[in-house]
Amino acid sequence: MSKNERLIYLPLGGAGEIGMNAYVYGWGKPGKERLILVDLGVTFPDMDTTPGVNLIMPDITWLAKNADRLEAVFITHAHEDHVGAIGRLYNQIKAPVYARPFTAYHAKRKMEEAGQNPDEIIVVGTYPEEIQAGPFKISFLPLSHSIPESSGLVIDTPAGRLVHTGDFKLDKTPVLGDAFDEGLWRKVAAGGIKALICDSTNVFSTKPGRSEASVGPELIKLVKGADRMVVATTFASNVARVQQLAEAGAAAGRSVCLLGRSMQRMVRAGVETGILTDFPTITPPEDARTIPRENLMLLVTGSQGERRAASAQLARGKYLGLTMAEGDMFLFSSKTIPGNERGVARIMNAYSEMGVDVIAESDLYHVSGHANQPDILRAHEILNPAIVIPMHGEHRHLRKHAGLAVENGRNAMVVVNGAVCDLTGDAPRVVEHVEVDRIYLDGNILIGALDGVVRDRIRMALNGHVLINVIVEDGAPLGEPWVEIMGLPETGNSRAALIEVLEEDLGQFLMRAGRKTLADDDKLGDELRKIARKATMAETGHKPETTVIISRLEG
Repeated sequence: MSKNERLIYLPLGGAGEIGMNAYVYGWGKPGKERLILVDLGVTFPDMDTTPGVNLIMPDITWLAKNADRLEAVFITHAHEDHVGAIGRLYNQIKAPVYARPFTAYHAKRKMEEAGQNPDEIIVVGTYPEEIQAGPFKISFLPLSHSIPESSGLVIDTPAGRLVHTGDFKLDKTPVLGDAFDEGLWRKVAAGGIKALICDSTNVFSTKPGRSEASVGPELIKLVKGADRMVVATTFASNVARVQQLAEAGAAAGRSVCLLGRSMQRMVRAGVETGILTDFPTITPPEDARTIPRENLMLLVTGSQGERRAASAQLARGKYLGLTMAEGDMFLFSSKTIPGNERGVARIMNAYSEMGVDVIAESDLYHVSGHANQPDILRAHEILNPAIVIPMHGEHRHLRKHAGLAVENGRNAMVVVNGAVCDLTGDAPRVVEHVEVDRIYLDGNILIGALDGVVRDRIRMALNGHVLINVIVEDGAPLGEPWVEIMGLPETGNSRAALIEVLEEDLGQFLMRAGRKTLADDDKLGDELRKIARKATMAETGHKPETTVIISRLEG
C-alpha cells in the first residue's frame, strides 16, 4: 500500500436525511481513486416545498464527471430510496450494476421504464461469493430488513475491510428473507473491520427490536374478531407483512383482494423470484364486489397518505367499485414516516366520518425494519470496527450514533452529504467537499433544484399570476392594455373587479409614458410590472408573479 494512496467515503445522498441513498467509496491517489457506488435511490416530494415534482434524486454531477473511474454499482435492496434512481440516472454513469435476485428484478424494471438496457443489472449470490471491482472485492452479506433479500456489503480494500450495513435489523425469525446469522457476522469480522458504515434510523429507540414473526398472530386475532369488512394497508415492499395480512384474512375465512399496482407488482415479483411460495389465493376486484362485506379483506396501497393510492381513493368514496361503510375496520399495519402525517391524518378523518373504525400506530400490528439502539450497539460489538461512520439518518440521528460509538471507545465521525472522508488512517478525517444538491423528475424531465422552476411554481402558488398584454404601434400605445389573472380573487378591497382596476392603472400609465419608455421593451415591461404588482398588493395583499407581453406593429 503506497503512502500516496487513500481510502475515501463520500455520501452523495442519505447522510443527514432519510432517503435518496447514494454512497461512493474510492481507493487510489487523491483525485484519481478508483470508485464504486453503493445504492442510487430517490426520495419523495411534497406539495409545500416541491409542488408538481414526481421524484427527487441525488445530484450525481461529481460522479458523472468521474464516471471513467467508476468500477461498479452495488444495490443493497429493492426499496425505492436505494434503487429508485438507477434507471433515470444510469446514462450518466454507465457501470455494471450488481444485485441479488429480488433486488435485480426491480432494478431491471427501473432500467426498462427509463429506456435503459436491463442486462446491465447483474444477478449475484451472497458471501463468500466475491465481485472484483478494480481494487475492491465486494460480497453481499445477507441480513434482515422489511423487504426480502436485503444485504449489507463486505468491502475489502487495500487499507482494510469495510462493512456497509445498508438498512438492517437483527431478526432471527423474519418470516421471509434472511434471518440474522451471528456466526456469519463473526466470521466476517474475524480478520478485523476497519470501518463500519451503519444504519442510524432508529438510534433514538432504546427498546430492543421485535421480530416480524411476532406480528402474524396478532393480525389473525384482530381479523377474526372483526364483524364487517377489513381493509389493511402497509408498505407494498414489505412482502412479509403483506403475506401475513393475507394469511390473517384467509385464517378468518375471508376472501383476500389486493388493490393498488405497487402491491400487486411486489407480490408478483416475490412469486417470480421464488420468495413467495404459498401466498393465499387472491380474489380479483371485479369478483370482490359481489362478496358479502363480512367475508372480505382488502389489502391496499397508500400507508403514507399518498393521494392517488387505493386507501386515499377509498377514503374519497369508491375504488374499482368497492366502498367503505359504517362498521368496517381500516388497519394501518405501518408507521407514518415523518413528513407524511398530514396526508395520513386526512385519510383517517375521512374514514372516521364514514363510521369506519381506524387502527393505527399500534406496536401489535407493526414492527420496524431498522435496528433500534440496542441492536445497533450489538452490531458494533459483533463486528468490532475500529471506526464507525453513521449513515441513513437525519443529522441528529448521525450525531447520536457517533456519540454512542465514541462512548464505547471507538473512533467515529458524522459525515454529511458532499464530505469526502479519508478512512486510510486510524481515525476518519474529512479532507475535502464536493458540491451536492438534488435533481427533480418534473413530469418526464430532469431539472436541478437550483434551476428555479419549482421556486417559480411556489411563488405562483403563493401569490398568483398576472398576464399583461400591450400593443405598441409606431411608438404609441394601440388601444388599452388587457389583463388576465390566475390564482387571485376576482374583486379586491375597492369592491371593483381586479382586472378592471389593473387595466385602468396600466392604461393611465401608458397615456403619460414618454417616447423613450415606450420604445424600450425592457423599461416598459419593468414599469408595467411594478404598477401591476403595486395595485394588486393594495387590492388583495399579494404581489403576484407578473408576465408582460409587448407586441409591436411598426409601419
